[in-house]
Amino acid sequence: MGELTIGAFARASRLSPKALRLYDELGLLAPARVDGTTGYRYYVEAQLPRARLVAWLRRVGMPLARIGEVCDLYETDPPAAGLVIGAYWARVETETAARRDLVTFLVDQLSGNPAGKGVDEMSEMRMRYAAGTDRGMVRPVNQDTAYAGSRLLAVADGFGDDGARASGAAVDALVALEESVRGADVLNGLADAVDRVNRSNREGSSGDSGESGTTLTAMLWTGSRLALVHVGDTRAYLLRGGEVSRITHDHTLVQSMIDAGGLTAEEATSHPQRALLLRALDGSADHARPDLRLHDVVPGDRYLLCSDGLFTVVGPDDIRRVLTTAAEPADAVSELIALALAGGGPDNVACAVADAVTV
Repeated sequence: MGELTIGAFARASRLSPKALRLYDELGLLAPARVDGTTGYRYYVEAQLPRARLVAWLRRVGMPLARIGEVCDLYETDPPAAGLVIGAYWARVETETAARRDLVTFLVDQLSGNPAGKGVDEMSEMRMRYAAGTDRGMVRPVNQDTAYAGSRLLAVADGFGDDGARASGAAVDALVALEESVRGADVLNGLADAVDRVNRSNREGSSGDSGESGTTLTAMLWTGSRLALVHVGDTRAYLLRGGEVSRITHDHTLVQSMIDAGGLTAEEATSHPQRALLLRALDGSADHARPDLRLHDVVPGDRYLLCSDGLFTVVGPDDIRRVLTTAAEPADAVSELIALALAGGGPDNVACAVADAVTV
């Protein structure tokens, strides 16, 4: 098979010579041969599929480090590489939607749109709310914390010897924002609070207590939208128009396997590592990055935040039935916890429910 000069290979692969030199330096696409005297790079036709894949992935904005992983996988298992690309793009779309919501919110704030003016001017909607927790039937202590107030819903699921303290501190940090954060500052306030909680977990855990921390899912009412902060595998659900949808994405190993197509949702429920968290407020800066987004609220919406002690025991059909039929948030909370206990209560249970109602 004949060699191609860098110029000929660039034309065939639709990559510039400059890009090819960069990808050589990064180890993404090494030439077949480099002339020892002139330093000229030479390629072969067999390298074209990898080069074209690099070009396509760069066009969709995939980071170079991820491109290297996909290309290596492509050479041994092309279908698996396709699943990884699909999972990457699904994540991009989720993050883009969150940024779009934020842009809309900021435009409202800066243009004087009443829909974005915050809690002081919310005259058409308010929240009805309730929260509850239970130790369950197996665990010796309750490490879950739940809170519901006029502006805030929050659920945290602690783990480790200091888990109860960690979950309580996480929710307390957000309760402090109910009266102090307004308008466009809401996402920054949530992010700062999460960062403070994570630093506290790093500094406050005793050396012999093992790894401790908490998950956290919370929604802070801004007047026309709910600002969502989410770390870990506590969840937020929305009942709208009779349909229940999950509006958070679990930060777990099994969820990453589902995203990559290597595991089905049904298989995940019995996977031996289903509780392994990829993100949590455990004192580690690498693991604590929260999802932050804004969610539009419609009158009649019902929101459920809950720990895994609920949704791993109570099936989606029962969750939908309770959210659809319970007259008041307190009724929904009581019935959901009762269902978790009737299912064996293998874990602590926490949930918070709120309705958006017109006044």
